[in-house]
Amino acid sequence: MQLAAIVGPTGVGKTRVAVEVAEKLDAYIISCDSMQVYRGMDIGTAKASSLVRQRIPHYLLDVVEPGVNYTVADYQRDAQQLIHQFNEWGKLPLLVGGTGLYYQAVVDDYNLVPMPSSQQVRQELEAEADKSLDSLYARLQRVDPAAARSIKPEDRKRIIRALEVYRLTGKAFSQFQTRNPHRYHLAAVGLYMERQALYRQIEARVDRMIEAGLVEEVERLYRQGYGLDNNSMQALGYKQMFNYLQGIKTLPEVVEDIKRETRRFAKRQMTWFRRDKRIHWFNVEQHRPEDLVERICIWISRSLEILIE
Repeated sequence: MQLAAIVGPTGVGKTRVAVEVAEKLDAYIISCDSMQVYRGMDIGTAKASSLVRQRIPHYLLDVVEPGVNYTVADYQRDAQQLIHQFNEWGKLPLLVGGTGLYYQAVVDDYNLVPMPSSQQVRQELEAEADKSLDSLYARLQRVDPAAARSIKPEDRKRIIRALEVYRLTGKAFSQFQTRNPHRYHLAAVGLYMERQALYRQIEARVDRMIEAGLVEEVERLYRQGYGLDNNSMQALGYKQMFNYLQGIKTLPEVVEDIKRETRRFAKRQMTWFRRDKRIHWFNVEQHRPEDLVERICIWISRSLEILIE
């Protein structure tokens, strides 16, 4: 089965490029973003607008309510069903986004067997992480070196999850995950720009989100009963905005927090995707927009041996 992908850090312009590419390659877009699956979280997750979605079908947006814990296994199942369906229809599936784990779970066909969970164990590990995340990561390195190599020392959520599974099963988290990287005929493109230019893009984007009503969006979700115990509210922008709504920080302070955390997130995204040597990278600053789209289309079409519309 054929599969194309456009990945890269937040703020680099993936959606705009992907829509143009999809039109030329007769493709349908599958969002690869762990937070765009939640309904009512539009501004902070930078979902494609309704006008853009009218141009090109977008899938795996607005899948569940913010109170639902939509997992990587859920995403893999839904995305792979769509990929199969689109191939049967003669449409090219185009995976677009920046959630590295979701991308990897799909393109490498991770064997995501069900793993046990325990709220009590997780809370105990959360409390330990509050004291020292470094010591938790050191423990992970001892009990599961393979998982530690694939998990960043600052990735609190995945460190805790790996140790939770180890506590409950006595088996390494890495033993539960196997891959099949040859399931798809893959053509993956990565977009990037010079770091300081990307950071300027990110800061301007956050300012636009505030102007577009991010505060009001988070406030509405807060009134609906969603809080930091929901996985959805750990999303960039939403988590930080709770400090403003609860009177802990001023709005300018929270805006700076969002910008700083988004810059850090973008750096982690690049580190993740750079490890995948199958991705062909394009510097968006070195091409005019129309030339960039044309070059990407040519590369994907040659890789997959398809015709450009």
